[in-house]
Amino acid sequence: MNARKPSWLKIKLKDASKLIEVKKMLDRLSLHTVCEEANCPNVIECFGRKTATFMILGRICTRNCTFCNVGKGEVEEVDFEEPYRVASAVQELNLKHVVITSVTRDDLSDGGADHFVRVIEKIRELENKVTIEVLIPDFQGDGDALLKVIKGRPDILNHNIETVPRLYSSVRPQANYLRSLKLLENAKQIDDAIYTKSGIMLGLGEKEEEVVNVMKDLRNIGCDVLTIGQYLAPSKNHHPVIEYIEPVIFEKYKEIGYELGFKYVASGPLVRSSYHADEFFT
Repeated sequence: MNARKPSWLKIKLKDASKLIEVKKMLDRLSLHTVCEEANCPNVIECFGRKTATFMILGRICTRNCTFCNVGKGEVEEVDFEEPYRVASAVQELNLKHVVITSVTRDDLSDGGADHFVRVIEKIRELENKVTIEVLIPDFQGDGDALLKVIKGRPDILNHNIETVPRLYSSVRPQANYLRSLKLLENAKQIDDAIYTKSGIMLGLGEKEEEVVNVMKDLRNIGCDVLTIGQYLAPSKNHHPVIEYIEPVIFEKYKEIGYELGFKYVASGPLVRSSYHADEFFT
């Protein structure tokens, strides 16, 4: 079932001029953003603030997660000029914080880790100081691929846990809860100076106890930053929204998160993994 969308999830349209400006730049540079591919509800606000989460390695994913709107099908060739164009966009937007994510590329031997590093390197060559967050896939548990990315020295390494373990078979059938936890744990063990981050969606059918247990699991492996948001089904063909969670419950989870020891918690119906990601450094 898909429950009826409540009033707190309705977004007021704002001045679209900056949105159009950013979209034109992205088209000119042939770049993709997860903001658009995932039908993010905050795209107008974020583009209006001249921020975006760049999605590298094409628009086609090799996984079939039932919550995600990113395209499935025949994957694209790796575009080795893409890191230069991402850096150009970062410079044009005069970003202070940039988020780099990708589709999952299980077809590549390293899952695209080298490409992440090349993007980081090109951004680091810019004169302006930019904090870099990478939102990475699980690389199928490949420790060498993770090591490559960490040696690229991002400021934040993000990998979303997405949902509670019980729902993985229906929401993330090609992923593994413990594998995702292990990736975040290994990142800390490789370099404990790096900030680790993860996110979870609510409204997929999870129970409160399960959510809190996920939060505890993340803290037990040293995760620093947590985002919690409402799942919104991209279409009738995706996993249905089982429940719309009230804002007061998000506030409750935020309090629990800080009690557990997270350094920063963003929790609210419209929160997404990269929403106001720069606030952690302000």
